[in-house]
Amino acid sequence: MANELFLKYGCNPNQKPSRIFMKDGRDLPVTVLNGRPGYINFLDALNGWQLVRELTQAIGLPAATSFKHVSPAGAAVGVELDDTMRKIYFTGKGELSPIASAYARARGADRMSSFGDFIALSCECDEATAKLIHREVSDGVIAPSYSAEALEILKSKKGGAYNIIQIDPDYVPAPIEQKDVYGVTFEQGRNELKIDESCLNNIVTRQKELSDSAKRDLVIALITLKYTQSNSVCYVKDGQAIGIGAGQQSRIHCTRLAGSKADNWYLRQHEKVLNLKFVPGIRRADRDNTIDVYISDDYMDVLADGVWQQFFAEKPSVFTREERRAHLDTLKGVALGSDAFFPFGDNVERAHRSGVEYIAQPGGSVRDDNVIEVCDKYGIAMAFTGARLFHH
Repeated sequence: MANELFLKYGCNPNQKPSRIFMKDGRDLPVTVLNGRPGYINFLDALNGWQLVRELTQAIGLPAATSFKHVSPAGAAVGVELDDTMRKIYFTGKGELSPIASAYARARGADRMSSFGDFIALSCECDEATAKLIHREVSDGVIAPSYSAEALEILKSKKGGAYNIIQIDPDYVPAPIEQKDVYGVTFEQGRNELKIDESCLNNIVTRQKELSDSAKRDLVIALITLKYTQSNSVCYVKDGQAIGIGAGQQSRIHCTRLAGSKADNWYLRQHEKVLNLKFVPGIRRADRDNTIDVYISDDYMDVLADGVWQQFFAEKPSVFTREERRAHLDTLKGVALGSDAFFPFGDNVERAHRSGVEYIAQPGGSVRDDNVIEVCDKYGIAMAFTGARLFHH
């Protein structure tokens, strides 16, 4: 190991020189096993590693995340996939380990945003996980270790240039962190807030019941938000994030963005989508993008333009707005976390449309009463955590 690593360039090709290094003289906690990771790759890798490490510590299951531009596109723990999940995530019929299931969920929730992701795994990358990764367009992976079979598979990706990083799982960063902006050094204590079920004790709504799965999903939402660029909102169901809205200036725009992603995730499970017939040899990215068009109003334009033959082996029937709404009305039991308080009840109104029944947010708005009132209107249980989770 060494205490510095020179990179090809910084955020953009004109930003040179570029390196990562340890100010205290210690060796870097990461080793590059293959490829040449760049500046943004390492930002995604180190943020992603923190997220999955905390998920495993809090939930007790292997965890994975799919990172893009310093925010997660998906995050999940290793809950087994049923037949529908395997079909919409295109995992094939092979056996999936818990960590492979976690990655399939993290990648599959928002496949469009995960295109070209950087992956973080909380435990050893095994052969089953490496086979899933090998199929996808991805920039790299970070994990505490790799099996010999997994390493061989991953090293063959991208013509041998795939980025593989190993991190020391026992590494503990300094309690004070710094970064420079415009020549000015910023310094703060690391965000070491521990997120677990105790954060959910202050339930302020008439509905007080949180199931065990709801508690798990709310904890997953809050930990995911801890490493998502703010403002941010996260929808979670069945142990995985199904919609993340990151980096929006308005809270309602976060809720809408994340809600639309959650809706897309659920619409992909409709029988019309599951039974789509694609042209042979269609690329995975084209298939994913085509599905997103099919479940949107834009598909009417595709039909009108007569270009459906480029993607479908047979012309699919229109997925009407009424059919989509009827399907979405069956989505229930979704958990939602917010990294800061809801200033208005409109966030709850929008969340309700995507099946949200549980909310965790800091509280502290002058309009808390209005937000609680809207939750009570829909029978939503909401916990005030008292902890803001901004990340920049």
